[in-house]
Amino acid sequence: MDEVLIGIDPGLAATGYGVISVRGTAIVHRDHGVIRTSSSDATGKRLNILYKEISRLLDLYQPTGVGIEQLFFAKNVTSALPVAEARGVVLLCLEQRALLTQEFTPLEIKQSIVGVGRATKEQVQEMVKFLLGLTQKPKPDHAADALAAAICLYHRSKWHDLSNPRYH
Repeated sequence: MDEVLIGIDPGLAATGYGVISVRGTAIVHRDHGVIRTSSSDATGKRLNILYKEISRLLDLYQPTGVGIEQLFFAKNVTSALPVAEARGVVLLCLEQRALLTQEFTPLEIKQSIVGVGRATKEQVQEMVKFLLGLTQKPKPDHAADALAAAICLYHRSKWHDLSNPRYH
């Protein structure tokens, strides 16, 4: 039976998700996409939509583990607040299901996928395409980032040894 891993790139306007299966030592693309919310809706409504859609994905794919991108603060803290709220909702959803969850910085994800922590988005997308045997780079960017987080989880967790408590 395949193990299913999900990667999540959280955001209030757009949350990317990527789903892969682990078959022996191979990883296989299952799905990717973006959950979008409208800026014209109240924040609470947007967070509720995100919660319901993440819950739906978790129910649909029944993952064994989830890799989530950590919040990266750039210059504008105000724009980071909605991302933090979205991350909180996603983390709550994962915790309620007691899912193995690992958080990765963007640098850690790039290092895991490309081998260079300062890799460009283009380089990450090309490697995700290559690693998953896709014919095109995954789009949109948030979904590609989520697939990268799922692959990073696979690489970083030594998936063959989930019984090891350090991965919980």
